[in-house]
This record gives sequence, C-alpha cells and structure tokens, in this order.
Amino acid sequence: MASGRVDLDGNPIKPITICMIGAGGFIGSHLCEKLMSETPHKVLAVDVYSDKIKHLLEPSSLPWADRIHFHRINIKNDSRLEGLIRMADLTINLAAICTPADYNTRPLDTIYSNFIDALPVVKYCSENGKRLIHFSTCEVYGKTIGCFFPKDSPLRQDPAYYVLNEDTSPCIFGPVEKQRWSYACAKQLIERLIYAEGAENGLEFTIVRPFNWIGPRMDFIPGIDGPSEGVPRVLACFSNNLLRREPLKLVDGGQSQRTFVYIKDAIEAVLLMIENPARANGHIFNVGNPNNEVTVRQLAEMMTEVYAKVAGESPIDTPTVDVSSKEFYGEGYDDSDKRIPDMTIINRQLGWNPKTSLWDLLESTLTYQHRTYAEAIKKATSKPVAS
Repeated sequence: MASGRVDLDGNPIKPITICMIGAGGFIGSHLCEKLMSETPHKVLAVDVYSDKIKHLLEPSSLPWADRIHFHRINIKNDSRLEGLIRMADLTINLAAICTPADYNTRPLDTIYSNFIDALPVVKYCSENGKRLIHFSTCEVYGKTIGCFFPKDSPLRQDPAYYVLNEDTSPCIFGPVEKQRWSYACAKQLIERLIYAEGAENGLEFTIVRPFNWIGPRMDFIPGIDGPSEGVPRVLACFSNNLLRREPLKLVDGGQSQRTFVYIKDAIEAVLLMIENPARANGHIFNVGNPNNEVTVRQLAEMMTEVYAKVAGESPIDTPTVDVSSKEFYGEGYDDSDKRIPDMTIINRQLGWNPKTSLWDLLESTLTYQHRTYAEAIKKATSKPVAS
C-alpha cells in the first residue's frame, strides 16, 4: 500500500472509515479490493451475502484483515444500521434491485428496494452529519429527446438530443402502465430527496450514475450461482448463452444502443470521489465510456467473437435469435433507444477519463467467466448415463 498519498489538490489523504452498504455485490467487491490493496481506509462491509468478498475476509492473516469487517445485515429491518453509519466518516450506498427483468415482474420490490429502503440511510447520514455517496443509475434519464423525432429526421443524429448531461438533460419516462420505469422513477425520487437534504439540512452528498459497468463477478449465471429462472442483465445473459452454446437472444432485434465501461476504470472514478470530497460533494457524476458505444446486436456479435477466442471454441451455427420484449420480459416493458454519457463534469471536477476499450473489457470478463463457470455449466447440462 502506497504511503504519503495526496488528493488532487496536493493535500495529504487521511485514513477514514467507510460504511459500505451492498459491499458483497459486483461493484462493492471491486471497490473493497481497491480500498484494501491501495489505501489505508477501513471498511464496515454491510450485506446479506459475502461470497464475492470472501477472499478479502479470510484468512485472518491477510494484511488488511483489521481494516475490513463484514456485517450481515438486511437494511430493511435491522436497527444496527444507524450505529454503523455513526461509526463511519462516509457511507456508500450500493444496495438495490437493479436487474431489468425484475422491473416488470417485481415492481413493488423494485420500488421499495430503491426508494423506501434507502430512506433510512439518507436520514441517518443527514441527522448524524455523515457524508453520503449514493449509487443511482443512468436509467434516471429514461428516454432521449431524440427518440421522439421521426426516424428519418436528421435531428435524431444531433448529440444535443441523446448525449446525457447531469445538470441539463430531462428525465423522460414512459407511461405508468410500463412498469419497466418503476426502477428509474424510484431512483430519481431518492436522488431528489438526497439533493433536498443537501439544500435544506446541509447533507454532504455525491450521486453516481453508472452507465453499464462491466467486469468479472457481474450479476449471475442462471442455475449456477443464481436462480435457474432468473434473467440477469444483458452481458451476463449473453455470457450464459455462450457458456451453454445457445443462441444469444436479441430483444426487439437488439437495436438499442448502449455504452459500456470496465469496472476497474469505474472504480478509479469512485476512489477519486471518496478521497476528494471538496471536489465531489454536491455533484452528480455520470460514470461511463462514450467511446464504447454499440447496439445490443453489435455487442452480441462482438461477445461471440471474443468468447470463441478465449474458450478456443468455434462459434455456434446460429449465434443470435430475435425475441420480442413481451416474450422476454413480459407485459409492461419499455426501453430507451440510446444512452451516451456526457463526461464534462467528472472530467472537470476529478480529471477522470475511462481507458479500457470494449474489446479488452469483454476479453477480461469472458476469460474470467469461462474459467469460473465452464466446468459447472458442463456438469449442470450433462445427462446421466444409464446403467
């Protein structure tokens, strides 16, 4: 661990204690790794599961063993949460239901998880004078203005109508019957509450809007380290298909456009927020990579190519198949056409820019997934031999 570390303004960085809610998830596990290996900070790791950070907790002889402590807590109903927030200098809230398949099938759980369950966290931070970094989502932007123009309109190509800026872009959701927006609406409302706590009660806060963070340990592979009937986000869905040598399912033709950023790049941005409060407080930050923009169909094609390379296998004969959003997600699904992050604010405040290309981040992720899951998939799908 480096000593004599300084912030962006040249000031010494003092060790702090961080209460990290959702530390056992994809983002939390990578952030804990970064904090343990490169900083002197302590982490009170709060989650209901610890599988993804087990390597940081055991054995007790690890060099950072006295700087990370796991607390198995469900924040819905555990009175210990406020005590942990009081013990910390900073709270990072990562807890959420954030899988699109759940927005339609579990809209109530989605709203409760992303708004109601976050209320005590904001309240405890505000009442106890503790700084908060809250993880929101790029979904709060909803649909772009450009998608409402006719398909042949040149205005659809004007960046002013689809590049998303934290301070100026509107948040446009579909109708209430489209329950896909339950997640985005809940996330936007908690953002507004946090912002109001800052304005009225002096809460020191930073809001993070991730744009498709990708890397090892993301989501789950159905039936292997997650429910058999579960539907994870797009990269894990495609990975599951590739591991099983099944066609990749393209919802409504895979025409939606997205940008993808490598988790290790994104964690660098979060560390800058943690260690530069004077530059980060009061800001909302897009964290994405506008250079890694593809349609979902292009993503599927690229993943098929990358996986064939890392697995040493030939691509399957039918690599993709089109399915309707109703068939894949059920009634009430809706989508945005494209989401491109404006990076002006985070670059100005923290000097952060993403580095990793889409090919490289896919190669890293699919190498990990092939190494981790391929044997388990074989066992799960092999038929017993009759005696």
